[in-house]
Amino acid sequence: MNDQSAMQRGTGFDIPDPADLPSLKGKVSETEWKLRCELAATYRLCAMHGWTDLVFTHISARLPDEDGQERFLINPYGLMFDEMTASSLVKIDLDGNICQETPYFINPAGFTIHSAIHAARHDAGCVIHVHTPYGVAVSVQKGGLRRYTQFSMIVNNDLAYHDYEGIALNLDERDRIVNDMGDKSLLMLRNHGTLTVGPNCALAFLRMYFLENACKTQIFAQAAGGEEHLHEETQDMADLVASQAAGAFTPGSGDNLVWPGLMRKLKRTNPGYDS
Repeated sequence: MNDQSAMQRGTGFDIPDPADLPSLKGKVSETEWKLRCELAATYRLCAMHGWTDLVFTHISARLPDEDGQERFLINPYGLMFDEMTASSLVKIDLDGNICQETPYFINPAGFTIHSAIHAARHDAGCVIHVHTPYGVAVSVQKGGLRRYTQFSMIVNNDLAYHDYEGIALNLDERDRIVNDMGDKSLLMLRNHGTLTVGPNCALAFLRMYFLENACKTQIFAQAAGGEEHLHEETQDMADLVASQAAGAFTPGSGDNLVWPGLMRKLKRTNPGYDS
């Protein structure tokens, strides 16, 4: 077992090219391999959509328990999202300890937020956290995400907010994140970024797609000037739109509709995630 993290590394380390790793296919359970492929694909999809911050954000997925202990997958620290592979992902426990043989290490700060949500929310099969310019730009606004667009109204009722506490190194922050998020599926981390959860990678990704586009279109709209130039819909309208769109986030619905096409696009444009 390798329990090294970025906090335990000195300088001058090497990070292997994931393309050179031997495949774990057939060496882990079929369930674990399927989840590894889905999570690696999610990293590459986020890269395809421009939702990256070099190596400084994270996506995690829950694995089946091992000997009664919770297990998760997360990215090795130092790999770009567009080069992530199923075999390079790192298996960890709820405390961020590495539970497999791997040449890689992880970022413990990266799992602080994720571990809080995974521990409290067993419906969180996947947690996506990103730092996009549009998401961060909306996170600093006192009014947060506004009801300007259909993108926004699809997700706004399911969005919570958490105030900034610095880089996520303080484990005490986990309780406050959980309390602020409650039963919502999307979280705006003030002055920091955005986060979504889903029972699987596909639905967490779909939620982030709508949240990111809501933030982007809000910033575009605000280029017209102040609030006097913009039309914001009512809360009643947002309630209606949210109810109309709810089916898209039901397992077996929106994920089955969108995910297969995304996988085909990945295979055409950036193959290799499933290695």
